[in-house]
Amino acid sequence: MMQRPIPVVQMRGGTSKGLFFHATDLPTDPALRDRVLLAAMGSPDVRQIDGLGGADPLTSKVAIVSAPTRPDADVDYLFAQVVVNEARVDYGQNCGNMLAGVGPFAIETGLVASQDGETTVAIHMVNTGQIAVASVQTPKGRVRYDGEQAIDGVPGTAAAIPLEFRDTAGSSCGALLPTGNLRDEINGVEVTCIDNGMPLVLMRAADMGRTGYETRAELDADEELKARIEAIRLKVGPLMNLGDVSSRTVPKMCLVAEPREGGAIATRTFIPHRCHASIGVLGAVSVATAAALPGTVCDGLAVLGKGSLLNLDIEHPTGSMGVQIRLSEDGKSVDTAALIRTARWLMDGRVHVPGAVWPEDEA
Repeated sequence: MMQRPIPVVQMRGGTSKGLFFHATDLPTDPALRDRVLLAAMGSPDVRQIDGLGGADPLTSKVAIVSAPTRPDADVDYLFAQVVVNEARVDYGQNCGNMLAGVGPFAIETGLVASQDGETTVAIHMVNTGQIAVASVQTPKGRVRYDGEQAIDGVPGTAAAIPLEFRDTAGSSCGALLPTGNLRDEINGVEVTCIDNGMPLVLMRAADMGRTGYETRAELDADEELKARIEAIRLKVGPLMNLGDVSSRTVPKMCLVAEPREGGAIATRTFIPHRCHASIGVLGAVSVATAAALPGTVCDGLAVLGKGSLLNLDIEHPTGSMGVQIRLSEDGKSVDTAALIRTARWLMDGRVHVPGAVWPEDEA
């Protein structure tokens, strides 16, 4: 049986890399679409040797972009996390890094008309129903990728793509603090469960017997710590309105400690079973929100400025990520969150999947 070619673009978005598809180029049946995405990435296989995946969760991601289904958006963006070593595709979260590539992709492929100078793209994040607005540099109507913006975790510099997140509080769990508490105690450990775009469970590293400054490799090799973290994760899943999370990639788990590189707080994030090389965009937004709110496990660790507009650098294993938080008048919630990412178009062409995966007679 012949292989089936599918138009695809590979892009770096923030500190992630993945495949960008027009929804019309993929199967309409969700189960068939998942089989196609698994074949395209080469999952399940720890090396993803028979596909385009990079053998890491950060490089096994998919953005499915389509015409908008709501009037306040320019495009719809469905994020798919293709699990590396399992035959599973997870749609239970957003990805703010891949989000950085959606605006350029939509402009380059004609979904959004380009403007001279700057083009704003309102993106409906289908996974959670929220809107993010990307500002893409388009001098003379062409997407600009080169620039002076550096982000930790990516070599060199590129054009800045500011991302403003709207109405992200409780996007997956139904509330900013899904348990109703600033702190909960799970298995004898104080945690803060929060969702400001990414469901996240924060724990003080010291409470887990760690410094919070360990390397990614050290934490990935720490089986005792990972087992304790997973036991907490399984218990908080239902408390966060996520149900049984044993087969899900949310909530993410995050160790926090006092900053030591001039930032607001130090983090080590598990996504959820491997330590992140940096931190996810929306994960950083959720951490920054917890750091800004009095009474969370970050209280006493985080270094904050004054006023309702806070610029917080979230430290991670390979640097830091800046998040701008605007607090409500009473200081008990967050009105808006924004940060700056970059993206780069890497490759376009066709990915071929076996005909047995997507036969020609199936839509």
